[in-house]
Amino acid sequence: MLPVLVIFDCDGVLVDSERLSVELEARLLSELGWPMTAEELVLRWMGRTAAFQREEIADRLGASAAALFEERSSNEVRAAFETSLQAVPGVIAVLDYLESRGVKTCVASSGTHQRIRLTLGLTNLAHRFEGRIFSAADVAVGKPAPDLFLHAAESLGVAPSQCAVVEDSVFGVQAGVAAGMTVYGFGGGLIDRTLLEQAGAIGFDQITDLVPWPTGSDS
Repeated sequence: MLPVLVIFDCDGVLVDSERLSVELEARLLSELGWPMTAEELVLRWMGRTAAFQREEIADRLGASAAALFEERSSNEVRAAFETSLQAVPGVIAVLDYLESRGVKTCVASSGTHQRIRLTLGLTNLAHRFEGRIFSAADVAVGKPAPDLFLHAAESLGVAPSQCAVVEDSVFGVQAGVAAGMTVYGFGGGLIDRTLLEQAGAIGFDQITDLVPWPTGSDS
């Protein structure tokens, strides 16, 4: 059976933003005195909130360095998005399929509302989720806690057991599992599909693998 509600993460699932941001952020951190590779950054923070990342940077480098990182990364990431950001290939087909079957969709992201609006706007996806965008800023605790996904489901009047989550981070998968939802782990991003499956997701490699919905029946 199709789920009643599909909850999409944003970065790396709907928009191909992670590839643009992680190399940049790793370089900035290294310049500020915390040697960091893109791979290390992905495993440490991908799927977490910017506030969580900032707190860890402040603990390591100090508050002034964390503030400088936030300022520089925000400016450079926005510039990269405005010139190069694209929707994840195939996501329009998935959204069209779900809409045609009457399945509700929404976005639940660790990003701020401002960042979500920016990335969805640049990729012409914002209108697909009008009034159904949820940010970690809306809840007390972000991923890997289940709060954000549970908030999204409650807001749209759908029981957690009737929801599916599409995620590309281990922390996001853990949040979906903790919420009692079926989680699909997109292995076409920056985190290996095996790690997503180990966290409790049903792994898949291309966004278009979700059409038809991989539950054994689409009726």
